[in-house]
Amino acid sequence: MTRPLGVILAGGQARRMGGGDKGRLDLAGRSLLDHVVTRLEPQVDQIALNANGDPSRFSDMPYPVIEDSIPDFVGPLAGVLAGLDWAHEQGAETIVTVAADTPFFPTDLVARLIAKGTDMAHPLVLSATREEGRLYRHPTFGLWPVALRDDLRAALLDGVRKVVMWTDRHDGQLVEFDTVPFDPFFNVNTPQDLETARGLLGDIA
Repeated sequence: MTRPLGVILAGGQARRMGGGDKGRLDLAGRSLLDHVVTRLEPQVDQIALNANGDPSRFSDMPYPVIEDSIPDFVGPLAGVLAGLDWAHEQGAETIVTVAADTPFFPTDLVARLIAKGTDMAHPLVLSATREEGRLYRHPTFGLWPVALRDDLRAALLDGVRKVVMWTDRHDGQLVEFDTVPFDPFFNVNTPQDLETARGLLGDIA
Protein backbone atom coordinates (compact mmCIF):
# COMPACT_ATOMS: atom_id res chain seq x y z
CA MET A 1 0.00 0.00 0.00
CA THR A 2 1.26 3.48 -0.88
CA ARG A 3 1.45 6.01 1.91
CA PRO A 4 -1.92 7.58 2.69
CA LEU A 5 -2.76 11.24 2.61
CA GLY A 6 -3.29 12.95 5.96
CA VAL A 7 -6.41 14.87 6.96
CA ILE A 8 -6.52 16.96 10.13
CA LEU A 9 -10.08 17.16 11.43
CA ALA A 10 -10.73 20.67 12.71
CA GLY A 11 -14.41 21.01 11.87
CA GLY A 12 -15.81 21.00 15.41
CA GLN A 13 -17.35 24.06 17.02
CA ALA A 14 -15.26 23.99 20.24
CA ARG A 15 -18.20 24.95 22.46
CA ARG A 16 -16.42 23.94 25.68
CA MET A 17 -13.54 26.26 24.80
CA GLY A 18 -15.88 29.17 24.10
CA GLY A 19 -15.93 28.66 20.34
CA GLY A 20 -13.31 29.37 17.70
CA ASP A 21 -10.53 27.12 16.44
CA LYS A 22 -9.09 24.95 19.20
CA GLY A 23 -6.14 24.16 16.97
CA ARG A 24 -4.98 27.76 17.32
CA LEU A 25 -4.62 27.57 21.11
CA ASP A 26 -1.09 28.07 22.41
CA LEU A 27 0.84 25.12 23.77
CA ALA A 28 4.40 26.04 24.78
CA GLY A 29 4.74 28.80 22.20
CA ARG A 30 3.22 26.83 19.32
CA SER A 31 -0.37 26.18 18.37
CA LEU A 32 -2.00 22.82 18.97
CA LEU A 33 -2.29 22.55 15.21
CA ASP A 34 1.46 23.03 14.79
CA HIS A 35 2.10 20.18 17.22
CA VAL A 36 -0.30 17.98 15.27
CA VAL A 37 1.34 18.81 11.93
CA THR A 38 4.79 18.05 13.34
CA ARG A 39 3.66 14.54 14.26
CA LEU A 40 1.62 13.86 11.13
CA GLU A 41 3.78 15.26 8.35
CA PRO A 42 6.52 12.59 8.44
CA GLN A 43 3.90 9.83 8.32
CA VAL A 44 1.91 10.82 5.20
CA ASP A 45 2.42 12.06 1.64
CA GLN A 46 0.27 15.21 1.79
CA ILE A 47 -1.83 17.02 4.37
CA ALA A 48 -5.19 18.75 4.13
CA LEU A 49 -7.12 20.56 6.84
CA ASN A 50 -10.81 19.81 7.23
CA ALA A 51 -12.44 22.98 8.56
CA ASN A 52 -15.72 24.80 7.99
CA GLY A 53 -16.30 28.52 7.65
CA ASP A 54 -13.93 31.07 6.14
CA PRO A 55 -10.85 29.14 4.91
CA SER A 56 -8.75 32.31 4.80
CA ARG A 57 -8.19 32.07 8.55
CA PHE A 58 -5.73 29.28 7.74
CA SER A 59 -3.98 31.19 4.97
CA ASP A 60 -0.75 31.14 6.97
CA MET A 61 -0.59 27.35 6.59
CA PRO A 62 0.59 25.65 3.37
CA TYR A 63 -2.25 23.13 3.23
CA PRO A 64 -5.54 22.99 1.35
CA VAL A 65 -8.63 23.59 3.48
CA ILE A 66 -11.51 21.25 2.69
CA GLU A 67 -15.05 21.81 3.95
CA ASP A 68 -17.72 19.29 4.88
CA SER A 69 -20.00 18.53 1.95
CA ILE A 70 -22.75 17.46 4.39
CA PRO A 71 -24.19 20.57 6.11
CA ASP A 72 -25.04 21.35 9.73
CA PHE A 73 -21.93 20.02 11.52
CA VAL A 74 -23.02 16.38 11.56
CA GLY A 75 -19.80 15.14 13.17
CA PRO A 76 -16.41 13.69 12.31
CA LEU A 77 -17.71 11.36 9.60
CA ALA A 78 -18.47 14.42 7.48
CA GLY A 79 -14.82 15.43 7.80
CA VAL A 80 -13.74 11.92 6.85
CA LEU A 81 -15.93 12.12 3.75
CA ALA A 82 -14.46 15.49 2.81
CA GLY A 83 -11.00 13.96 3.15
CA LEU A 84 -11.92 10.95 1.03
CA ASP A 85 -13.33 13.17 -1.72
CA TRP A 86 -10.15 15.27 -1.67
CA ALA A 87 -7.97 12.15 -1.77
CA HIS A 88 -9.96 10.82 -4.72
CA GLU A 89 -9.10 14.00 -6.63
CA GLN A 90 -5.42 13.37 -5.84
CA GLY A 91 -5.62 9.78 -7.08
CA ALA A 92 -4.93 8.37 -3.60
CA GLU A 93 -6.29 5.10 -2.21
CA THR A 94 -6.45 5.90 1.51
CA ILE A 95 -6.37 8.69 4.06
CA VAL A 96 -5.43 8.81 7.71
CA THR A 97 -7.36 11.23 9.90
CA VAL A 98 -6.18 12.86 13.11
CA ALA A 99 -7.82 15.42 15.40
CA ALA A 100 -6.59 19.02 15.55
CA ASP A 101 -6.78 19.11 19.35
CA THR A 102 -4.73 15.98 20.12
CA PRO A 103 -1.05 16.99 20.18
CA PHE A 104 0.51 13.74 21.47
CA PHE A 105 -0.78 11.03 19.12
CA PRO A 106 1.69 8.24 18.29
CA THR A 107 4.54 8.85 15.85
CA ASP A 108 3.97 5.31 14.55
CA LEU A 109 0.22 5.81 14.13
CA VAL A 110 0.12 5.46 10.35
CA ALA A 111 2.52 2.52 10.15
CA ARG A 112 0.51 0.52 12.65
CA LEU A 113 -2.84 1.32 11.06
CA ILE A 114 -1.51 0.28 7.66
CA ALA A 115 -0.05 -2.94 9.05
CA LYS A 116 -3.43 -3.90 10.51
CA GLY A 117 -5.22 -3.21 7.24
CA THR A 118 -2.77 -5.04 4.98
CA ASP A 119 -5.06 -8.00 4.24
CA MET A 120 -8.26 -5.96 3.92
CA ALA A 121 -9.70 -5.30 0.47
CA HIS A 122 -10.74 -1.87 1.72
CA PRO A 123 -8.51 -1.08 4.74
CA LEU A 124 -10.60 0.51 7.46
CA VAL A 125 -8.79 0.66 10.79
CA LEU A 126 -9.41 2.73 13.94
CA SER A 127 -7.18 3.47 16.92
CA ALA A 128 -7.94 2.24 20.42
CA THR A 129 -6.53 2.14 23.93
CA ARG A 130 -7.27 -0.09 26.89
CA GLU A 131 -7.43 1.02 30.51
CA GLU A 132 -8.29 -1.24 33.42
CA GLY A 133 -9.51 -3.86 30.97
CA ARG A 134 -11.88 -1.50 29.18
CA LEU A 135 -11.45 -0.79 25.49
CA TYR A 136 -11.72 2.82 24.29
CA ARG A 137 -11.99 3.50 20.57
CA HIS A 138 -10.60 6.73 19.15
CA PRO A 139 -12.53 6.98 15.89
CA THR A 140 -11.09 10.28 14.71
CA PHE A 141 -7.73 8.52 14.37
CA GLY A 142 -8.22 6.07 11.55
CA LEU A 143 -7.23 4.69 8.16
CA TRP A 144 -10.02 5.09 5.61
CA PRO A 145 -10.38 3.71 2.04
CA VAL A 146 -11.30 6.07 -0.78
CA ALA A 147 -13.22 3.17 -2.37
CA LEU A 148 -15.93 3.47 0.31
CA ARG A 149 -16.49 7.21 -0.01
CA ASP A 150 -19.83 6.93 -1.83
CA ASP A 151 -21.04 4.36 0.70
CA LEU A 152 -20.14 6.77 3.50
CA ARG A 153 -21.91 9.63 1.71
CA ALA A 154 -25.07 7.56 1.42
CA ALA A 155 -24.86 6.59 5.10
CA LEU A 156 -24.52 10.21 6.19
CA LEU A 157 -27.45 11.27 4.02
CA ASP A 158 -29.39 8.42 5.60
CA GLY A 159 -28.78 9.85 9.06
CA VAL A 160 -25.79 7.82 10.31
CA ARG A 161 -23.71 9.95 12.69
CA LYS A 162 -21.74 7.58 14.92
CA VAL A 163 -18.40 6.60 13.43
CA VAL A 164 -18.39 3.04 14.75
CA MET A 165 -21.91 2.42 13.46
CA TRP A 166 -20.58 2.83 9.93
CA THR A 167 -17.17 1.21 10.42
CA ASP A 168 -18.74 -1.88 11.98
CA ARG A 169 -20.76 -2.34 8.79
CA HIS A 170 -17.50 -2.74 6.90
CA ASP A 171 -15.64 -4.97 9.36
CA GLY A 172 -13.54 -2.09 10.66
CA GLN A 173 -10.51 -3.25 12.63
CA LEU A 174 -8.79 -1.83 15.70
CA VAL A 175 -5.18 -1.20 16.68
CA GLU A 176 -4.50 -0.84 20.40
CA PHE A 177 -1.93 1.71 21.50
CA ASP A 178 -0.17 1.82 24.86
CA THR A 179 -1.31 4.35 27.46
CA VAL A 180 1.99 4.46 29.38
CA PRO A 181 3.05 7.00 30.54
CA PHE A 182 -0.27 8.60 29.42
CA ASP A 183 -3.01 8.24 26.82
CA PRO A 184 -1.48 9.47 23.53
CA PHE A 185 -4.97 10.40 22.33
CA PHE A 186 -5.50 12.91 25.13
CA ASN A 187 -7.34 15.83 23.58
CA VAL A 188 -7.98 19.41 24.61
CA ASN A 189 -11.66 20.11 25.18
CA THR A 190 -11.56 22.59 28.08
CA PRO A 191 -9.21 25.24 29.48
CA GLN A 192 -8.29 22.72 32.18
CA ASP A 193 -7.31 20.21 29.49
CA LEU A 194 -4.99 22.80 27.98
CA GLU A 195 -3.22 23.19 31.33
CA THR A 196 -2.90 19.40 31.54
CA ALA A 197 -1.42 19.33 28.04
CA ARG A 198 1.21 21.85 29.06
CA GLY A 199 2.20 19.58 31.91
CA LEU A 200 2.31 16.53 29.66
CA LEU A 201 4.48 18.37 27.16
CA GLY A 202 6.92 19.07 29.95
CA ASP A 203 6.97 15.37 30.86
CA ILE A 204 7.79 14.45 27.25
CA ALA A 205 10.57 17.05 27.08
